[in-house]
Parts: sequence; C-alpha cells; structure tokens
Amino acid sequence: MKELIVATRESPLALKQANIIKEALQAHHADLNITLLGMTTKGDRELSGSLAKTGGKGLFVKELEQALLEKRADIAVHSMKDLPAEQPAGLCVPIVCEREDPRDVLVASTAVSFDALPTGARVGTSSLRRECQLRHLRADLNTDILRGNVNTRLSKLDNGEFDAIILAAAGLHRLGFASRITEYLLPEQSVPAVGQGALGIECRRDDEEVLSLIKPLLHMPTYTCVQAERAMNAKLGGNCTVPVAGFASWEDGKLLLRGRVGMPDGSVLLHSEAQGLPENAIQLGEQVAEDLFKQGAADILARIE
Repeated sequence: MKELIVATRESPLALKQANIIKEALQAHHADLNITLLGMTTKGDRELSGSLAKTGGKGLFVKELEQALLEKRADIAVHSMKDLPAEQPAGLCVPIVCEREDPRDVLVASTAVSFDALPTGARVGTSSLRRECQLRHLRADLNTDILRGNVNTRLSKLDNGEFDAIILAAAGLHRLGFASRITEYLLPEQSVPAVGQGALGIECRRDDEEVLSLIKPLLHMPTYTCVQAERAMNAKLGGNCTVPVAGFASWEDGKLLLRGRVGMPDGSVLLHSEAQGLPENAIQLGEQVAEDLFKQGAADILARIE
C-alpha cells in the first residue's frame, strides 16, 4: 500500500489528533503517502442543545464510519470517548494509542480553584457526566450547556458568558492550551468519561493490509484500560447520552476501575470500583456495572433517557 486515507472531523482538535496519528504512522512507514479526508459531522453542525438531546456522541462518528464502509477512507481517527459501545458491521477499532492526560480540568475566569468558585457561579459543560458530579459537590453552582470546539468554548468563557468551564485536559494539551488550565480535577471530584484522553483507529475488519500498517501504534496498557471502561459502559446501556463515568488505571500490575452513575442535578451519585487482572478487563467492567445496577443505576438511567 502506497497511500492511506484518514477520515477525520474538521475541528482544530480532531485535525490535530489525526495529524498525531499521521506522524506516528509515517515514523513506522516512511514511504507511505498519508492523506487526511476532513469531514463535518452532524454533531459538529447541531450545536444548539446538549449532546443528550441531540442524539449523543455517536453523532461525531457516523459520517466517518460511512466513509470507511464506502471505501472512501482506509482508517478513521476518533477520540475513544466519542465512540458508541458498538461499531457497525464490518468495522472494528483494533488500535488504541497511548493515553494523554485523562483528567477533567477547570478553566476559570477569576477563581483559582473549583472550591473557590463563588456561590451561584455559572459553569459551562456539554456533559451530563460532568454536571452530575460537579453539582453533587457544589449544589449551588449553575450549570449550562456549552457546545462548540475547544476554541469556541474558551471564547465563550473569555467573553463573560461563563464564570468557568470544564474541559478535558487532553484536548487542551494537544492544542497547546495547557496554560489556560486553572485546576486539574481529581477522580474523586470528577471521574473521567469512558475512553477520555485516548485516540482510537477504526478500520474495515477484513482489510488485512491496513490492519498490519496500523498495528505498531497499539498501546496495550491503554487498550486494556479502555476495554474495561467500555465493557462497563456497554453493560450499563452503551450510549453517550447519560451521566456515566468510568476510568481504569494500573495499580501494582492490576486494573482499578472506577464507575459512577448519577442524576444531572447531583442529588444522587452512585459509586463503584473493583480491581482485577488485565486479562479479565471485560469481566471487570461488567462487574462494576452490575454493582451500579444493584445500587439503582437502572432507575436513574431510565428516568434520563
């Protein structure tokens, strides 16, 4: 293969992430001509409401997956947190690359920390997951929908529309905006989204040549963590429109998986965590999901969907 076509969204962050993958592939295949196929997805166009109300984060991947199925592209680069629990028939995500910082961060106009936000502060986020956790800590906060790419979100903060916004550390790092971060939130404050900080490569399941080309980019420790997180999410319902958090990390050679489900207003926040061997990542995810179900997660999710 002399040419590889990479499907990507056209936001600044998505293009940056696609170029990270492009450079990594070229480091292994110097003679490979790699072209980016930029696309605008439904999720990029519909910015008026929350992701939950507009159909979830699957809106950010469908057009890219269609390009793969129609063979207009050979691979697609995704943020793993944007991927629904299951891929269309014929597609797979065999590669998860080494994770960037997975944490949520506070970017504030004047406050020096989350705890220092004034009573009634207006905090912007598009995520029910973040909203339920932050309002559980601070019921006095006013959360509001914040959509758009990273640059747009920062502009809304700078224009005074919000007192603070919550973003993913990984996106700010990749775009060179780390200096804008006011505070990194601990998992105890805000458990990250399933797959947050990790890039995945999707391709056609039967394309052996492409599968061989992208194989060197697999980071098995990250892949295993994301596997546990996604198994938990799939067991809980498998969509991105509900306030579910899941994050796996390595502790003494084992996986530690934390899971949370909550009401958006913060009135209820269920917690579960479990530790297991990496070869049992999927079972670990399902175990945490089952424990959350025992605590009442099904009732919460049914009320929100």
